[in-house]
Amino acid sequence: MNLDFSDEQKQLRDQVRRFLSEQCPPTAVRAILEGGERYDKSLYAGLAELGVLGAAIPEEYGGVGLGHLELCVVAEELGRVLAPVPVASSIYLSAEFLLLAGSESQKSEWLPKLASGEAIGAFAMVEGQGRTKPESIKARVSGGKLSGEKMPVADGCDADFAIVAARDEKDAVSLYIVSLTGEGVTRKALESIDPTRGQARITFDNAPVEPLGNSGDGWHIATQVLDRAAVLMAFEQLGGADRALEMARDYALDRMAFGRPIGSFQAIKHILADMYVSATLARSNCYYGAWALSSGASELPVAAATARVSATTAFQHCSKNNIQVHGGMGFTWAFDCHLYYRRSNGLALALGSLSTWESQLIERMSSGNVEAAA
Repeated sequence: MNLDFSDEQKQLRDQVRRFLSEQCPPTAVRAILEGGERYDKSLYAGLAELGVLGAAIPEEYGGVGLGHLELCVVAEELGRVLAPVPVASSIYLSAEFLLLAGSESQKSEWLPKLASGEAIGAFAMVEGQGRTKPESIKARVSGGKLSGEKMPVADGCDADFAIVAARDEKDAVSLYIVSLTGEGVTRKALESIDPTRGQARITFDNAPVEPLGNSGDGWHIATQVLDRAAVLMAFEQLGGADRALEMARDYALDRMAFGRPIGSFQAIKHILADMYVSATLARSNCYYGAWALSSGASELPVAAATARVSATTAFQHCSKNNIQVHGGMGFTWAFDCHLYYRRSNGLALALGSLSTWESQLIERMSSGNVEAAA
């Protein structure tokens, strides 16, 4: 089994990296962090023009029609530069929901807009703190109208539509497409550790909805899409971890103390070695997840949880120790270390917390062992 990317996929990586190095330097990330915009609109338009947004969207729906492996390659590069764009909400989640459960008319309406960057999507399931379970969903649809509150919703203030998990008239969890620019919708921006990835509280008051998928299948569909998104987001985290490691390594080679580079001191060597091991293990697990995602393998639930746990741990570990290697300067606003620390902690809570994915990994592996024994 070859778990490496092909030459064509590596060429795609190089092309996207060149584009992002020019269009998304740290100053662009800081402009969003310190400015009034919630995401980089010009960068998002450039990604759409490059075909990045439509990488895994079929050509008949306005995409490029490459596949999930290519989207994994793109996700890693976006993570390296901390791209302040709503790709996760629109492409990893909304587009995948439509591809998996959307009707032909829904796909034809929304997928071309997502691929071109004309529309932004969001996924609204969480309703507060704690692990989200079917019984924790209180938002309800009655007579084709949705009422309830969702928070936090990633990119909720900028999205044109949301895919919302809510209870139907039979009290089952179903999915609905809701226009966020129509009546019955109130949005409020929330403060978070990473302002370059906006979060929102969305209140629905008899907002018109359109069903997505079969009634009562909402939780089953959401679980499948979250597994897909977990692999893609793990690649973003992997890219961030690798870049944090590179920043620490470069600083350790350049910074002099007592007449020698600080990288020559054993304590710094140990920190860098631990970072390298963490990032390398995450890469192995991410590649396994990419294989399972692209091939539709039955191992995807376990592979997705494994990649998610490993990449979350690696990004948090590398971003934290990057600050430590930089010493007192690493804690200052002037250095870029805190940008990676912010993003690592923000992504650690996206799609469910680390503890949630650890629990799911244990549950899924235990279930697999029971089935194998039977």
